Amino acid sequence: MSRFIDDLKRTHTCGELREQDIGQEAVLFGWVDGYRDKGGCIFVDLRDRDGVTQLVFDLQVNEGPLKVARTLRLEWVIGVRGRVRDRGTMRNPRMPTGAIEILVDDITVFNQAETPPFVVQDDVKASEELRLQFRYLDLRRPTLQKVLRTRHRTNQVVRNYFDGQGFLELETPFMVKYTPGGARNFVVPSRIQPGKFYALAESPQLYKQLFMVAGMDRYFQIVKCFRDEDLRLDRQPEFTQIDMEMSFVTQDDIFRVIEGLIFRIWKEVLDVDLLEAYPSGRFPQMPFYESMARFGNDKPDLRFGLEHTDLTGLVIDHRGGGIPLLQSLADKFTSGRYRQDLPQEIVKAMRIPAEHKLSRKEVDRLEDFVKGMGAQGMARAKVAPEGGWTQSPFAKVVTPAFRDAVNAATGASPGDLLLFQIGKEPVVQTVMANLRLHLGKKFGLIPEFGSGGQWRFLWVVAPPLFEWDEENQVWAAAHHAFTRPYDEDVPLLETDPGMVRCYRYDLVLNGVELGGGSVRLHDSKVQAAVFKAMGLRDDDAREKFGFLLDALKYGAPPHGGIALGMDRLCMLVSGRESLRDVIPFPKTQRGSCLMTDAPTPIDPALLEDVRIVTTV
Repeated sequence: MSRFIDDLKRTHTCGELREQDIGQEAVLFGWVDGYRDKGGCIFVDLRDRDGVTQLVFDLQVNEGPLKVARTLRLEWVIGVRGRVRDRGTMRNPRMPTGAIEILVDDITVFNQAETPPFVVQDDVKASEELRLQFRYLDLRRPTLQKVLRTRHRTNQVVRNYFDGQGFLELETPFMVKYTPGGARNFVVPSRIQPGKFYALAESPQLYKQLFMVAGMDRYFQIVKCFRDEDLRLDRQPEFTQIDMEMSFVTQDDIFRVIEGLIFRIWKEVLDVDLLEAYPSGRFPQMPFYESMARFGNDKPDLRFGLEHTDLTGLVIDHRGGGIPLLQSLADKFTSGRYRQDLPQEIVKAMRIPAEHKLSRKEVDRLEDFVKGMGAQGMARAKVAPEGGWTQSPFAKVVTPAFRDAVNAATGASPGDLLLFQIGKEPVVQTVMANLRLHLGKKFGLIPEFGSGGQWRFLWVVAPPLFEWDEENQVWAAAHHAFTRPYDEDVPLLETDPGMVRCYRYDLVLNGVELGGGSVRLHDSKVQAAVFKAMGLRDDDAREKFGFLLDALKYGAPPHGGIALGMDRLCMLVSGRESLRDVIPFPKTQRGSCLMTDAPTPIDPALLEDVRIVTTV
């Protein structure tokens, strides 16, 4: 058995042999993927990470290997030596190796295998929980092996690209100082300093800024990050990101570097030339507030329409247009009863073109759908041939002037259906964004996941620097406190912080946020004004960011950067629907590893060693 390892070397992989190799001797190693006993002849499919090759054991040629072949079972690990021959009329055009087969002269069984809990094949019927429990078997499936090869290829493209652009690949610590606020951290107790804890880094943010202070000029890293947050299909407690930072740059410089990287990945990994869709080599940009107005979120899927129309201004101008509910809202604005720092009520509409038929029953179901997201209900109006409204509670009270203005603003034509949402802005935006996606899928407007073809990239720019923290009644940094505000908005830090825009940006692809970053704030005076707007005292700022504030005093260059989600990127490139499909050993939505049963209780003696007392 040992001679295959010691005396013979594998000559080919199971996905490598082709018609031009007919007549050669080949040595293959792999797993038994299929077995067909035809009496005097046995056919075995041999699989490795590169593909499948058919083996033939023929009684008329060599009886010894045939006897061994009769004992084989699925997933046994074997090695064979034999001659490559033509499959003749039995060629399989669906297999890359379908023109040939190996007539086996010798076989060695390296390892037998128990019957696996599920068949290792792409159309496996096993539950995800079972496949995660036996992840090492799940990863044998050709689809997942292709995904991991794609991930490997993407890694290499990223490294080669950044190296060619003059970036240094530098590492940052995983165990860092815990700072309150932001994402929830995983914490690590210190045995040497009892009662003190490290935090697992949720991002290399502060350290990569320190690299710029240190004069490294261009940094990148493919880095693990950790966040103790609730999980969804696009969330994992540990994840990988492509992190970069540059000195002496503008926002556009950063965009150009990242656009070049994306073009390179799509070309070298997918063989897709994005220049056909973006001949300038640049991705379009859209201001944050425009994205919110048209799509209800800051990561719009541009592959289909069903855009929103914000009617709040029309409602105010027409004093509610004869509709009591809207008149009440208009009165609140005109009476000045709204505070600038509280969420305001807005009115939005979505036009459903007449070609997309919805019965009254289906529209009623849509109302249940939006109520499930916190909406009070959903108003509607069908546009009649003369432009009037039917099937609507507004039909009898709306003024003709307001109705015509709404029709014009939404582009409504006879037969179209208008859907309205009225309420607090965060709720309306969320409801309308999800309603758009729901209807886009219902009407077949969104291409199937992984179908490729339409790659719609977008930079979403100029978002607000702050967001209102309702619980603590303060302004909080929407991203982080070191994002540079627009120069013309700096005076608003004292008078109207909610209107301050900043040099933060997100790269969006087909409705998925690939990553985000910002131009950093390195001006100490403006930094102090930002902290003041957040209600952050000097001692609080020093406690959280003292080492960075000290570093910025010693000649910090203008700098900025971005982090792209490697897992999300690979998910999209591979055409998968879940991050768990592109992470080799993922966690479940409850943060568990079904394969290793992590997390598990810790030995009480170890807890005592780090001075931790449990109450569970």
